Amino acid sequence: MPLKGAIMDDQLQVISNGGVLIDNGLIVEVGDFETLRKAHPKAEIEEITGEQVLLPGFVDCHTHLCFAGDRSKDYAMRIAGKSYLEIAKAGGGIWDSVTQTRQADKELLAELLLQRINRHAQDGVTTIEIKSGYGLKIEEELKQLGAIKIAAAKTRVDLVPTCLAAHILPKDFGGLASDYLEQVLNDLLPRIKKENLAGRVDIFIEESAFNTSDATSYLRVARQMGFDVTVHADQFTTGGSEVAVNVGAVSADHLEASGEKEIKRLAASETVAVALPGASIGLGMVFAPARKLLRAGACLAIASDWNPGSAPMGDLLMQAAVLSTFEKLTTAEVFAGLTYRAAKALNLHNRGTLEKGKLADMQAYPCKDHREILYHQGKLKPNRVWRKSEPLIFE
Repeated sequence: MPLKGAIMDDQLQVISNGGVLIDNGLIVEVGDFETLRKAHPKAEIEEITGEQVLLPGFVDCHTHLCFAGDRSKDYAMRIAGKSYLEIAKAGGGIWDSVTQTRQADKELLAELLLQRINRHAQDGVTTIEIKSGYGLKIEEELKQLGAIKIAAAKTRVDLVPTCLAAHILPKDFGGLASDYLEQVLNDLLPRIKKENLAGRVDIFIEESAFNTSDATSYLRVARQMGFDVTVHADQFTTGGSEVAVNVGAVSADHLEASGEKEIKRLAASETVAVALPGASIGLGMVFAPARKLLRAGACLAIASDWNPGSAPMGDLLMQAAVLSTFEKLTTAEVFAGLTYRAAKALNLHNRGTLEKGKLADMQAYPCKDHREILYHQGKLKPNRVWRKSEPLIFE
């Protein structure tokens, strides 16, 4: 299956009565069950009865799962017709989540995070990227990343932490945006590196957050420090995706405002385009131009953006199914965007497909045809999920 561009459904390799040979959490061979059984008579067999469809575990490559509180008041104002600026002036917006998250201690944040991780795991998500960004102070950002580390030790789901200290300019910071980013580079990122709290850095490029010039300088230094970098790009205005491509970011996420120029640039690069349909649903705005990105030859991933403000639902499969109806994505393109292409957005190349040498991260759906999974628009859930061949849930 290709990493970039459009995929037709007939490119999906469907194995009837299939089997997977696993050793030490890795896939050794995939093929016909009876053929595998005869070739490996001493292998321990876990035979699944009834109609089941096996897929790789989903990879959610963009979430904000580590937070306290909620923003239900924001949502009520938004559906009543209030603008983003009006909500912020009323005390809502990202800063509301910052305030509530700062009030929680690390242990509470980890407990709340684990609840969300477990729900995601039950929905077949075996790898989850999780951002900070609701601390916006050195110690508070470290607290968030510390909570993610605590949670990682208590779950078999693979967590990929990302530093999003450059989410917005903190209201309680006295200097310019460039001064704040300099502080993050000098005082926060070295501690994150030393304490091994994250290997990725993100920034929100937007008129309400950080400009392209400051972001470019910030990301280049972060890369020099050894971090992978990613960008919240082109959500309301363009410019962010160009920065992402220019600095060699692993992904450019959102892209709702991307036009032909941005699409062409992303397609010509190795930067993964990440669509976040949950944010479009939550904000009542257009979806990322997923069909155009694929047609142009881009690598398209699909992520939940699960967060307390713009994307509180957190149902990755449902969001992807809805995106597919509006953007006319094939079943193969959706599955690719939720698995190996999403893994590429995290610079992970050992998962996302059922093939030799990959992690045995898998999920089984109680249906006889793989097309039923999107047909039910997120209501059909897996009844078995494995991480490195170990079961996460059984029902």
